[in-house]
Amino acid sequence: MTRSLKKGPFIDNSFSRERLIKSLNLQIWSRRTWILPHWIGSNVSIYNGKTLLSLKIKEEMIGHKFGEFASTRRKVLHKVKKKIIKKK
Repeated sequence: MTRSLKKGPFIDNSFSRERLIKSLNLQIWSRRTWILPHWIGSNVSIYNGKTLLSLKIKEEMIGHKFGEFASTRRKVLHKVKKKIIKKK
């Protein structure tokens, strides 16, 4: 379900305009916060539950949430069975 347009985008209370302008590399724990246009070109570090992942904000990311760009799952790597060929 989408957020109502009259409410506007969700931005966590920990974000303030002055803090965002002063910091060069912003660390973000709020994965549910929307990406706004005035963050274009800034470097952010998004917490994925274990580490902080570095990301540069691009124009295509506006309107999405920070959590969409920091995966919390690992890729599953299945072992490949090797065939043993016997020579006669």
